[in-house]
Amino acid sequence: MKLNNDIKPRGRPAKSGRDAAQTRAELINSGVEHFTQFGFASSGLDKILKKVSVPKGSFYYYFDNKEAFGLAVIAHYDAYFCRKLDAHLKNDQLTPEQRLMSFVNDAKVGIEKYNFMRGCLIGNLEQEISLLPDSHREKLLAVMQGWQGKVSAYLQVLYPDDKQQECDSLAEFFWLGWEGAVSRCKLVKTSQPIDLFITHFLQLIKK
Repeated sequence: MKLNNDIKPRGRPAKSGRDAAQTRAELINSGVEHFTQFGFASSGLDKILKKVSVPKGSFYYYFDNKEAFGLAVIAHYDAYFCRKLDAHLKNDQLTPEQRLMSFVNDAKVGIEKYNFMRGCLIGNLEQEISLLPDSHREKLLAVMQGWQGKVSAYLQVLYPDDKQQECDSLAEFFWLGWEGAVSRCKLVKTSQPIDLFITHFLQLIKK
């Protein structure tokens, strides 16, 4: 479904004293928090809008529809998560061997902070993919390919003699296992699934 970004906004800006860019950013942040916990397909907009004091009629000043809003939320989360990955996997203050565990430990702190109620937005959306617009499927695939590329590049630093294809395959396997482990953490309310996964992944890539 092609989105028409040239259509004039249907709503009016919220009378909150914030400029349009700030209000749009706060809506996106509210969407990330809500969709990460409750999913996209079954979620209405009321709670998201209420949290940032935006009337429902004003929503359409900032986004064409819920689908466009979802794409903006995914893009925002992707940018945030890419910065997190780079902060750990490219950290010159750590040895290459330490960098992946640095990311893992940071992620565990975040999951535990919210009492295992939230997980990874991208992983959560993948689980309801049959209910999402086609544009979301395409965006999620692009996001995962980008994340896999970052882990593949890290593995090439760790093992520079490995072939690109091997690193790409291991990076894809990492995210398959990682998203499953994060999802299981929400079920059992402990980070043990992440510990189990990363232990076996490190054994797999150990030379």
